[in-house]
Amino acid sequence: MTISTGNSYLDSLSGSKSGATTTTTRKSNESLSQNDFLKLLTTQMQTQDPFNPVDNTQMVAQMAQFSQTTGIAEMNQSLKSMVQSLQQSRVADAANWIGKAALLPSKAASALADGSFAGNVTLPDAASRVDISLVDGTGTVVYTGSATNVPAGDVPFFWDGKDQDGNPVAGPLTIVASAKDSQAKAMADIATSSWATVASVSSPASGSTKIVTPLGNFDPADALQLS
Repeated sequence: MTISTGNSYLDSLSGSKSGATTTTTRKSNESLSQNDFLKLLTTQMQTQDPFNPVDNTQMVAQMAQFSQTTGIAEMNQSLKSMVQSLQQSRVADAANWIGKAALLPSKAASALADGSFAGNVTLPDAASRVDISLVDGTGTVVYTGSATNVPAGDVPFFWDGKDQDGNPVAGPLTIVASAKDSQAKAMADIATSSWATVASVSSPASGSTKIVTPLGNFDPADALQLS
């Protein structure tokens, strides 16, 4: 029976000529099992020259080499299974974070579920004064806060996310922080972090598990705190 595709060129490739037969080539199994190796070894012993037999050392070396190769293959398979199990476990653990807030190292802040913005400014040393500002996409400062005689460590900030008219401000907002030491000199190495809601979890087939937030995708190990 001839089936026409409506395209003469495709029909000519489909073998529409009468009497045409189709042959199937089956790919041979290229792997060598332990039973196959033992059969080859037995055949080698049976067909060897009785006046010049195979050295026992060579036979032992062949068996040891095959055993080692088989062991490595089994170990690789076991490691793949372990990696897959660990990956599934990490995905399940990270999935429990969905809907929660995570404190992440970032120079930006996003609105939380209630519209507020919160985070930390981390000081390497004690500061005589710390100033924190949140700036929107147009460069407008929407929040400012300051503190004096601040010890080294985390300095938290919080803003309800509403402007002077009570309207919510859309994020993300840039965190601008500055600090002065006891000598009134500008302090360097100031780190910032902010709270962000975990929206989902990303786990590609080839790659690491990531938590998805309005600030971007992060490795779960990057989270400083979870609330």
